[in-house]
Amino acid sequence: MKARQAEPQRRFERFERACRGAGAKLTHQRAVIFRELARTSDHPDAETIYRRARKKIPTLSLDTVYRTLWLFNDLGLITTLGPPRARARFDANTSPHHHFLCTRCGAAQDFYSRQLDDLEVPDEVKAMGDIESVRVEARGLCLRCRERRKTG
Repeated sequence: MKARQAEPQRRFERFERACRGAGAKLTHQRAVIFRELARTSDHPDAETIYRRARKKIPTLSLDTVYRTLWLFNDLGLITTLGPPRARARFDANTSPHHHFLCTRCGAAQDFYSRQLDDLEVPDEVKAMGDIESVRVEARGLCLRCRERRKTG
């Protein structure tokens, strides 16, 4: 699914500003990888972006795509869906609950909230398919990582 027509250009301009601001080189490979991601709203995984970008750069490696995507993530240009750094996480707790994930160390913690359990799913989401469950994933720095950041 393609993003709205003007949106990819706005995203690319933000990409250029962020790279310059961080002192990251605006390489051809980075530009192609970012454009492939910016022009779509289907939330592709790294392998899909790799296949698309290789049409423009046949010598591109999957490793380069992964490293570039994590650079974009670190620059705040993109976000990830699901578990951090694509590590599958498993949970034997099947009761209704939600998760807090540390964006630095990857720690996962369960939390319970009646308010979130009773969250009303918007009609727009219901129109996408049959909803089986809703779980909230809160992301941020855990207490340990927050303290480490303060002290050093």
